Amino acid sequence: MKEDLKLTTKTTKKMPPMKQWGKQMKGENSWTMFKVMSEFVDGLETLNEVGPCVSIFGSARTKPDHPYYKMAVDIARLLTEEGYGVITGGGPGIMEAGNKGASLYGGKSVGLNINLPFEQGTNQYVDYDKNLNFRYFFVRKVMFVKYAQAFVILPGGFGTMDELFEVVTLIQTGKISKVPVILVGSDFWSGLKTWVSDVMLNEAHNISAQDLDLLPIVDDATEVIQIINEFYNRKSEELSPNYSL
Repeated sequence: MKEDLKLTTKTTKKMPPMKQWGKQMKGENSWTMFKVMSEFVDGLETLNEVGPCVSIFGSARTKPDHPYYKMAVDIARLLTEEGYGVITGGGPGIMEAGNKGASLYGGKSVGLNINLPFEQGTNQYVDYDKNLNFRYFFVRKVMFVKYAQAFVILPGGFGTMDELFEVVTLIQTGKISKVPVILVGSDFWSGLKTWVSDVMLNEAHNISAQDLDLLPIVDDATEVIQIINEFYNRKSEELSPNYSL
C-alpha cells in the first residue's frame, strides 16, 4: 500500500513553474526563428527589385497641409528624378508624403509597415506589391538600412529619434558604410544638435567632434539632393547595399 502511494505521488507530481516556462519558451523560440527568417526573405527580395534607395523618416501625425509634409513630397520627387527609390515606414504623415512624392512622379517606393495595436495602416501611395508588413522592429530596421544610400530625417517623435540614432550609431561604429544623414527643419532639429554639441561633446566628452559632421541640417528640398550628390561625386564609388548579410 505504501509503495502504491509513493508511486502515485511520483506520477502526479507537478512540473516546477520554471521548467514549464522553459519548455514553453523553447517551442515558441523555434517558431519565432522561422517567422523572423520569413520577414527577412520577403524584405530582401522586395527591396532588391527596387535598387538604390533613400530612407525617409518622420512623424505619422504630420497632416497633408503641413509644410513638412509638402517638403517630404518635394524631396521624394527630387530623389525620383535622380533615380533613387524611396523607403518609408508605409504609414500616414511624413511616410505617406514620401511614398506620394515617388508615386506621383513615376518613381519606385516601398512601405515597411509595422504591426502595432493602435496605429497605422498602409498609405494609399504604396504599391500593393511593395508593401511589407513586419512583426519585428529589428527586422524592419535592417530593411530601412540595407539598401539606403542616404537617410532623410524630418521632424517626428520617439520612433523617428530611435531610427535616427540607430543609423548614426551604425555609422559611428563602422557597422554600415558612412552615408549622408540629413536632418530637415532647423527650427525642429537645431536645439537637439546644440545639446549634442554642448553636453555630449563639450561637457561629457562622450562623442568625438567629427561625429557632429554626421548631422547636417537643411531647410530646403534641393539642399537634400545637393548633399547626396556631392557625397557620391566625391566618393566616386558605385552605389551598393549596406550591411553584409
